[in-house]
Amino acid sequence: MKIERLSPDKIRIFLTFDDLSERGIQKEDMWQEIPKVHDLFTDMMDQAYNEVGFDATGPLAVEVFALPAQGMVVIVTRGKYDQHQYANMGEDEIPEEVYEMEVTLEQSDSIVYAFNDFEVLIEAAHVLRGNITEAGKLYNYKDKWVLYLDPEDLDELKHPSLIAVLAEFGESISTTEAVLEEYGKVIIPEDAVQVICHHFARQK
Repeated sequence: MKIERLSPDKIRIFLTFDDLSERGIQKEDMWQEIPKVHDLFTDMMDQAYNEVGFDATGPLAVEVFALPAQGMVVIVTRGKYDQHQYANMGEDEIPEEVYEMEVTLEQSDSIVYAFNDFEVLIEAAHVLRGNITEAGKLYNYKDKWVLYLDPEDLDELKHPSLIAVLAEFGESISTTEAVLEEYGKVIIPEDAVQVICHHFARQK
């Protein structure tokens, strides 16, 4: 479980499938309100408080993005107490934790990884070259290099090995192609892995 603070009121949590299986949770279970999923969420909030000081009291908006063969990205945004809702209640009556969770679940088959350093992306591209022939778009988004891969352009049997390489060099993100197109800048519109390998030599 990896937790990142995005803002004072927002965190991002990356859960691997190992994190889920250790708790006896299947990916499909995240779509259901069952005790072990609630326990997982409680564990996530406890860890978020301990690691990044995120206080989960108050209404929370939770976005869950299922990623192929990687795990899940959970975005938690803390809202504000509804003053009108608690206007007639005494302080002792206001619950300490108000988990008014508004949960949004999305599943994406796209493989999207961000790289802070272009040299690292070059290294990853050369490692990937043997598995990817014609695929990939490269964007610049929020000062990062983002490689977007559409599974339809890839051999499904090679997904685990591709993701293993990408995870070694980059960071899995849940940003959609639509967001990248609108707010990012297209650097290489197609065959990004091959183009990078062709123009940039692997560092020794």
